[in-house]
Amino acid sequence: MSKLKYNTSMEDIQITAEFCCNHMGDLNVAKNMIDALATADEKARVNIIKFQKRTPKELLTPEKYNAPHSNPKNSYGNTYGEHREFLEFSREQHKELKEYCEQNGFIYSSSVFDKTALLEILSLNPKIIKIGSANNTDLRLLDYLVKNYDGEIHISLGCITREEEQKIIKVINEKIENVVLYACTSAYPPKKGELCLMEVRRLKEKYGNVVKGIGFSGHHKGFYPDIAALALGATYFERHFTLNKKFKGTDHKISLTTEEISKLVKILKNINSELRYRPDGILNCEKYVRKNLKQITELEI
Repeated sequence: MSKLKYNTSMEDIQITAEFCCNHMGDLNVAKNMIDALATADEKARVNIIKFQKRTPKELLTPEKYNAPHSNPKNSYGNTYGEHREFLEFSREQHKELKEYCEQNGFIYSSSVFDKTALLEILSLNPKIIKIGSANNTDLRLLDYLVKNYDGEIHISLGCITREEEQKIIKVINEKIENVVLYACTSAYPPKKGELCLMEVRRLKEKYGNVVKGIGFSGHHKGFYPDIAALALGATYFERHFTLNKKFKGTDHKISLTTEEISKLVKILKNINSELRYRPDGILNCEKYVRKNLKQITELEI
């Protein structure tokens, strides 16, 4: 009897550590975050590290730029605009971080929030550019990205209607095979019942045969939603990452620590290895039971 082969058609999973503003505008902290993720063994390592790039004076109205931060204790400036400027890395710093990510075996990625930020990130020729929920309805920005970029385009689908989703799909249609769509609830963190995990299945059924992949981007606590998303068909995952949940800033509390994100990676990879169809035959591990314990009788049907 030939050796039974298991179904190996299941997709590999890709896991992103979202740095957002948890580096607190400090290049050395950002590198320390990369170093922390690099210490994990292969079974616990994320694949992708994602930053953010925005041009505050282009993105914000003068009123918003000059307004105080909504939570002053987390602000790095006298106004919200100054706060955002403080947290930004320059193009040259992003270039340095991209190189540092690659030296440590990670794929560098960045979200872009406006045209100037997009042009700067495009000049670095990254493998992945992300459009987050905050600006997924900026169709002009998305259209420019589609027409001027041949890499992977990742898009979170939080904060939109079904009609807006269809407009996004029309814009990305010519590059849709390079697109990853993420089910996402844009709340920090979402409350019970707000994750809408069945969106993963809906996106998989509707777009799974044409896009590069379906993902799940979460701002929740714990791991159970990610496990459910995996079972529902997600193969890309994104979670916020921090070195310390007590650091100054709004996102640290909903982020995973080094130990937590490594644990999540192990859990998802282990479960993914079991998400296979049973083949038409007897598993090697079952042969002893079949030979020694199984009762087989015949019945005419």
